[in-house]
Amino acid sequence: MNGKKARNAARQAAYTGMLFALCMALSWLESFISPLLGLMPAMKLGLANICIMYALLFLRPGTAAMLAFLKALFAFLTRGVTAGFLSLCGGMLSLLVLWVLLKAPLPVTGYVFSVCGALAHNIGQLCGAALLLSAPMALGYAPLLMAAAVAVGSITAALSSALFPALERVLPAVKGSRGGKIFR
Repeated sequence: MNGKKARNAARQAAYTGMLFALCMALSWLESFISPLLGLMPAMKLGLANICIMYALLFLRPGTAAMLAFLKALFAFLTRGVTAGFLSLCGGMLSLLVLWVLLKAPLPVTGYVFSVCGALAHNIGQLCGAALLLSAPMALGYAPLLMAAAVAVGSITAALSSALFPALERVLPAVKGSRGGKIFR
């Protein structure tokens, strides 16, 4: 039994590593795409969040939390303390909201899941910005970020619907996961 547990632990570590590598690559890619689209500096497409949603839906909540933390650490190391802190605030609130959606007895579509995640991410970042700057300054940015979250969440939903079946062939879902029910 210990050999099987060790193989499962190694497999989970490998899956987490692959998803984190994909997070970093997508984060790097969106750093080039966002300015081309004319997005303001704090606005991102959230492509790396697709990996975290995949981990939450098809793997384990702990894997998703680890990825959100590593993504924030990556932002800290590459863009500084403020970016890392805001990424952590947004990522953790988004993860919490998505986890609650999974536990809710209501049916959830991929669109609702993605848009709620994007809205929660932006709200978490606004709360973090309010702590760092001032609440009125952060709230002034809120309407724009909420509108952007709906647009970005829609894009994320479409991309997730297209990518998750391919990812599932490489990173198989754990038993009892709800990802296939939401994004099909």
